[in-house]
Order: sequence, then C-alpha cells, then structure tokens
Amino acid sequence: MISKHSNVHSGAKIAEDVVVESFSTIYEDVVIGPGCWIGPNVVIMNGARIGKNVKIFPGAVISGDPQDLKFEGEYTTAEIGDNTIIREYVTLNKGTKANNKTVVGKDCLIMSYVHIAHDCELKDRVILGSYAGLAGEVEVDSWAIVSPGSLVHQFVRIGTHVMIQGGSKVGKDVPPFSMAGRDPVSFTGINSIGLRRRGFNNETIYAIQEVYRILYQRGLNISDALDFVEANLPASKERDEIILFIRDSKRGIIRGYFDGKDT
Repeated sequence: MISKHSNVHSGAKIAEDVVVESFSTIYEDVVIGPGCWIGPNVVIMNGARIGKNVKIFPGAVISGDPQDLKFEGEYTTAEIGDNTIIREYVTLNKGTKANNKTVVGKDCLIMSYVHIAHDCELKDRVILGSYAGLAGEVEVDSWAIVSPGSLVHQFVRIGTHVMIQGGSKVGKDVPPFSMAGRDPVSFTGINSIGLRRRGFNNETIYAIQEVYRILYQRGLNISDALDFVEANLPASKERDEIILFIRDSKRGIIRGYFDGKDT
C-alpha cells in the first residue's frame, strides 16, 4: 500500500493497511495507525504519532521542528487523533520543552494552509478554517471553530463550542459557548446555532445567555460579575464551566461589544 515513488524509512511503524501515495517522505521515528491515507507530496518527520483513519492531503508537513528560538533539539512529538482530516499544505510543528508535544485531537478538520505552532493543544472535533494560524501554546477546546484567515496569539485559550469570525485577530481568551468577531475582536453573543445543532435545548441556551448578559451588560467588572453569577444563577455544568474558564484565564477574556460601543 506504499507507493514505490515514496521515501519511507524502514524504521517507521506503519500499520499494514496504510496507503502512502507517491513522492511522500516518512522519517524513522514515526507511528501511523491503521486505516490512514497519506496523500502525495506529504512530509511526516520524526516525532509524529498518528492515530487511526487519519487523512493527510498533499503538501502537508507534520512534526516539523518548532519555529521557536528556545527549541534546542530536545525530543518532542506531534500527535494527531483518530479520524482527523489534515488538508493541503497544513504545517503542524512538534512541541518544545514547554509542553513536550503538540496535539490535535480526534475527529478534527484542519483545512488547507493552516499553521499549528509548537505546543498547541486542540481537543476533539475542532475545526480550523483555511489560512488560520495558531501561535505557540494555544489551547482550543472541543467543538470550537476558528474561521478562515484568523490569527491566534500565543498562549490564548479558546473555549468549547466557540465560533470565531473569519479574519479575526485573537489576543485574549475566548470563553465557552460564545461567538467572537469584529475588530478589535469582541464578544458578539453566544453560539446559539452551533449549540442547537449539537443538541443543547432552549432552556440551557437561555441559561448560558443569562450568564453572559451579566458578564457583559451589567456594567460590573469581571470579578464582581462572576461573583454575582455564582450567587444568583442556578448551578449547572455550563454555568460552572464559564466561571472556571474565566477565573483560570491568564491573558484575560475578550471584551464585549454592544450597539457599537465596548463594555
């Protein structure tokens, strides 16, 4: 199943049914699970760990050295979970001593020309649109969508079920269930369409909206708003996830934007 026109190191651990198309290069310290398809002109370098049923399209470079001056050749990896699709010309760099690995979870879609820098962690079912770029040590939680052409600053965290508008420049953390857009990037509401598609009922969506009304429309600072939410809104998984995310934020969260004015 390996093209005679590909260059595959004999030491690479590749499942028997993996297809490797012409002119691809696979280095020695590579593991590829069953059911994978490696398209033509793909380069998979040392440290790559690829799960089951992954598709990697032409021109992608997986587990390249970090583009980071602190990298000193230490042993690190780049990991791709089961059923993930990596489209044309994606670059996925391996980790540095900061986290030792770069991770893309299961069932993700990474569209063409995306760059995922060292030590990023993408959880399951993430979508990155074409030409999106993640700087080092970015975290993207499950079900988040980063639309095409968006740029994400190093150390930023993007919460679960977030939707980021195309062409955004994201320099602050984006809390769960929200949408972010405009310039400068701001909170523009909750991702109600995405939540409904994923089975959230109206009651839960309304409860999430109420949390964000308090956070962004009551005129309270973030700390006081969180205290108010915790004291006055019923406990729920979603409420507590928002509170924990914001309290754990190291960069601070994006600001609100209503009626043309920041809040």
